[in-house]
Amino acid sequence: MTCDAPTLNRVFIQIGSKEIYWYGVIIAFGLLLGLILATREADRLGLKKDLMVDLVVFAIPVSILFARMYYVIFQWEQYASASWWKIFAIWEGGLAIHGALIGAVLTAIIFAKVKNVSFWQLADIAAPSLILGQAIGRWGNFMNQEAHGGPISEATYESFHQYLPDFIMNQMCINGVMYHPTFLYESVWNLLVFGFLLWFRRKNPLRGTMFLSYLIAYSIGRFFIEQMRTDSLYTLFGHFRTAQVISLLLIIGSMILMIYRKKSGHVKCHYDGKKVARS
Repeated sequence: MTCDAPTLNRVFIQIGSKEIYWYGVIIAFGLLLGLILATREADRLGLKKDLMVDLVVFAIPVSILFARMYYVIFQWEQYASASWWKIFAIWEGGLAIHGALIGAVLTAIIFAKVKNVSFWQLADIAAPSLILGQAIGRWGNFMNQEAHGGPISEATYESFHQYLPDFIMNQMCINGVMYHPTFLYESVWNLLVFGFLLWFRRKNPLRGTMFLSYLIAYSIGRFFIEQMRTDSLYTLFGHFRTAQVISLLLIIGSMILMIYRKKSGHVKCHYDGKKVARS
């Protein structure tokens, strides 16, 4: 489907010669909203108010570093032939969520040991914030016209045009071709997972179950949506992309770990009135 439409400016604001991009602003907004949510939940559970703030102070830079490293490693051919400073140009896009998760989990494990708190409790508190941040962050991809799918047909275009606003349709018109807004598919899926986690949390799930459920639910959506994207990092095992393989491993691993923790007695009820049980 060919098209010709005006697109949105990637620059949020320009101060002198310095440009601040929508991508960074949207990512920062998602992080801030997630932090507020996690801090309120930690306070509700009787933990120190600054606990989640302290964790985020360490987790954000580590997660960004790992997210960029992950992306650059799997896109090395692109960066090997470019100027070396392009490796650090995250404002142009190129942060892999799986890399960010690795960095965040490693940081949380070390942080929990230092603070003498349960890693699983921290992970459960953070789970809704993580998926909410991911849902918002996909709109940064939208502004950069990345993380989209393949070209759409005329019939699909007409169907989309009935439900999607013009600014989304226009932004998905890239170099005269209309593409699937897979960023939108994943953002909507993540919001559904976010709603599920908030509902699930009210059921007093066993410790660790919230975080593992987040990994499973997010990975299910990512597995199917990834197949539609045109910018996937490497293809493995035939038609499977790297993100799909990682998603499958997360689904299987999380389910095994959930069953193991429940059967081995390592898990206690998450809530006990205002007091939180330690595991």
